[in-house]
Amino acid sequence: MYLGLDIGTSAIKAVLCDDDQKIVAQAEVALEISRPAPLWSEQNPADWWQAVQSTLGLLRQQNALALSTVKSVGLAGQMHGAVLLDKEGRVLRPAILWNDGRSAIECQEMEALEPNLRKISGNIAMPGFTAPKLLWVAKNEPDIFKKVAKVLLPKDYIRLCLTGDYVAEMSDAAGTLWLDVAARKWSEELLAATGLSVTQMPSLIEGTDISGTIRPEIADAYGLSKNVLVAGGAGDNAAGAVGIGAVKPGHAFLSLGTSGVLFLSNDTFKPNPADAVHAFCHCLPATWHQMSVILSAASCLSWVVKLTGSNSEADLLTAVAAAGTRDDELLFLPYLSGERTPHNNPNAKGVFFGLTHESDSAALARSVLEGVAFAMADGKDALLAADAKIDHISVIGGGARSDLWGEILATALDQPLVYHKGGEVGPSFGAARIARLAVTGEDVSEICVPPEIRKIIEPDPTQKDKLSSKHQRYRRLYQTLNNEFNY
Repeated sequence: MYLGLDIGTSAIKAVLCDDDQKIVAQAEVALEISRPAPLWSEQNPADWWQAVQSTLGLLRQQNALALSTVKSVGLAGQMHGAVLLDKEGRVLRPAILWNDGRSAIECQEMEALEPNLRKISGNIAMPGFTAPKLLWVAKNEPDIFKKVAKVLLPKDYIRLCLTGDYVAEMSDAAGTLWLDVAARKWSEELLAATGLSVTQMPSLIEGTDISGTIRPEIADAYGLSKNVLVAGGAGDNAAGAVGIGAVKPGHAFLSLGTSGVLFLSNDTFKPNPADAVHAFCHCLPATWHQMSVILSAASCLSWVVKLTGSNSEADLLTAVAAAGTRDDELLFLPYLSGERTPHNNPNAKGVFFGLTHESDSAALARSVLEGVAFAMADGKDALLAADAKIDHISVIGGGARSDLWGEILATALDQPLVYHKGGEVGPSFGAARIARLAVTGEDVSEICVPPEIRKIIEPDPTQKDKLSSKHQRYRRLYQTLNNEFNY
């Protein structure tokens, strides 16, 4: 039996998988985000650990026997978060998350301090990345910065809680902006640009390597055996790729979670920082990947449900389907938390444009679905500009449950979307696969196969021209408002 843990932004998710890669139990515990100031986004690492313990408790209630036979644990997690620890391993402040936009000025400073930043890291400096967050802390919370002995990513803090070891793996480390991504090692130059050294970083391993063993007291508390191993794991998107089988060049997936990601596996390092494309290590040895990332995807749908006072996302989507494709010209810019690809603008804002007396909740919701689809299409164009080759696109994440959204996305992307059984499980299933690979050493191509196809959603030719026209207006609207966003 293998356990996959996903340290997400909105929840901790866990799955137990047997030797046939069947999910025998799963559990989830919700998390909250703190936004104490404009552009800020934080969580308390202690809340992650408490939620992990609660999740393990739920699994034990569901299937104690299966949990007792777990051989290894794989960790996936939200990327880029800055967990700052003192020399005693104590958390110094709330973790600054991936969707925090406070460090835009520090990004400019970091690129000035290290002119080779884009060459070494393969990426443009963005506020979401970990490194500029530390520059912000150094300037604004110098007493805390002086005490920083280690900087960990969210899933690696949970690893510390589980094993007592300070370890990171390549896919997550690539998102810090401190990694020499081509060489797969910490960059002394990039660390120096933020006043840090390699000694303040965790040790680096590949995702399929073993990082340590569960502490005896944790094993006792949840009925685990005393020799459960912990794999290196992966950043959430790399783990999602392993789960959906996107491990070969040309294999891509679209993730509709809190954020939206178009992920493409590569056998070589292919950076394109000019268009804010992420070029990172994969969690598998000698493999890399590219990503276009939007900061608000399924979270936009959750937001419009609250905005309209709808009972649930399902009810609102039903209303959208019932209303049909009316000829309204309502547009939505989905930049509720700023934006990454292709704009790299933490100050971008969400916008409804074209409201009339006839704009009801269904119209608002459809424009949200379309706006996210347009943002994902912009991301696809950025990947293609980076010499990407996309053979097919699978869909994972909570947003994968909506066929209506799938039709809009397929049409906007002008590409069929492949849906797999269990695709909504996402990174936690990939983490379980990584846990297995770390123990067995099996061939990746034999284990990381795509799950059974549930359906394929084709682009709607009757809507293609209309959506294409709205997409061009969407792009012009962003350019028109860009100066106002940065006011």
